Amino acid sequence: MITSATPSSPANSPEAAKPPGMSNMWQRIISGAIGAVALLGCIWYSGWTFGLFFGIVQARMLWEFYRMMRVAGYRPAAIIGTGTSLVVFGLLYVLGDVDARPYETTEPVLITLASLILIVPLVFLLREMVRWNDTNEHQPFANLGVAMGGLFYVSLPMSLLCLIGFTEDGYDYRRIFGLLFLVWAADTGAYIAGKNFGKHKLAPGISPGKTWEGWVGGTLLTLGVGWGLGYLLPDMPLAHRLVAAAVVAVFGVLGDLAESMLKRSVGVKDSGRILPGHGGLLDRFDAFLFIVPVLVVLLLLFDL
Repeated sequence: MITSATPSSPANSPEAAKPPGMSNMWQRIISGAIGAVALLGCIWYSGWTFGLFFGIVQARMLWEFYRMMRVAGYRPAAIIGTGTSLVVFGLLYVLGDVDARPYETTEPVLITLASLILIVPLVFLLREMVRWNDTNEHQPFANLGVAMGGLFYVSLPMSLLCLIGFTEDGYDYRRIFGLLFLVWAADTGAYIAGKNFGKHKLAPGISPGKTWEGWVGGTLLTLGVGWGLGYLLPDMPLAHRLVAAAVVAVFGVLGDLAESMLKRSVGVKDSGRILPGHGGLLDRFDAFLFIVPVLVVLLLLFDL
């Protein structure tokens, strides 16, 4: 369609001289700084601000997952699923925080969690029965699977973060800080090493930008930061810190690749636009979805 011409800015005007992409760069810097301050501030201030922040974060991540699934043609029960995720996060928060428990034992919390596992799929199924129409577009059991899959893929791992942040002595922000530092070290080391030495693709069909050289660089920096965390967590043995660093190095990249595969399968670039220039929260915390469950298993088995 041809439209009437409008006066354009002179070639030597400030607008023309402005480098392309400058506004996007500043968007990334500003939104990244605000996000980092909110993240670190909520973790540091208290256990309840940590819980409030990550409760909202995991709910938003799940909502982004459901939205991507809608792009793929599914119709999961997003509102029911997101509400359930908040309940799951609250229960695991109470399970971790001794002071927040209404009872002295964890049995009521565990019974409630087990009840949710049994009841929620039935609620999803009833929703599909109410919405049933005899067309090829209605996929009730696929919708049920996507709704439950989002809870297990996104919400449960993020909720398990509560079991890392709380110890028998109460909330310890240093443990969450340490995990963040390890994840950031893995990303930073992989970026620097991959940019300068990357030649061999790690998973070209899923994420063409990732290389084995980048992964090695990220692993080395993560192990170095794991050693340095002794200054932040002097009571944690070196062996435990290095095991945690190795888990981050191995399972963090798997979390990245899993989310990249998810986005490619539905044909989207970012999971959301809540952070200008950074994508969605699922893009930012995808590594946690693989790291946190493994760390919690090691914590329960070996008191890591």
